[in-house]
Amino acid sequence: MDAEHERRLIQQAQHDPAAFRELYRHYFPRVYGYVAYRVGRREDAEDIVSDIFLKVIEKLDTFENRGAGAFAAWVFRIAHNAVSSHHRQRDMLPLQEDWHSSFASPDQQVIQQEQQARLRDQIAALPPRRQEVIMLKYFGGLRNQEIAAVLELDERTVASHLSRALEDLQQKLGEALHE
Repeated sequence: MDAEHERRLIQQAQHDPAAFRELYRHYFPRVYGYVAYRVGRREDAEDIVSDIFLKVIEKLDTFENRGAGAFAAWVFRIAHNAVSSHHRQRDMLPLQEDWHSSFASPDQQVIQQEQQARLRDQIAALPPRRQEVIMLKYFGGLRNQEIAAVLELDERTVASHLSRALEDLQQKLGEALHE
């Protein structure tokens, strides 16, 4: 979705909830992917994502468009806060088991679960800020500029965290393959 089309949709949605539908369809998969990875349980992710979009609708009239990527950063700031709140309320670890593919064979499901568990373990071993940058980038689909807005960091700092996190993960994967 280009920035101008998104800007028009936001303006329309501020006065007409039916106009929000296209924004929801565009952002739902990205927000759900980010939240599902952070909370681990599908049921919790569904509840949290519902709350996120309800809050987006309720607060849409307070959104200030500051250019391309501002809406995505705003939505993911709400998502980030909702996930953080969930973990505080539940006193849970952010990365848990509960990703299943209903389309895979039982053997494929076991392999996928093992790969996902290994990846979660490797991401969990990263410093918290790098974990967050990785999750927003690859599970939330945000650009560095949007991540910077969500985390209230400089874009160069985000790029640095991302680069170092990927180097760490690559090294850990290499070590795991040689074990």
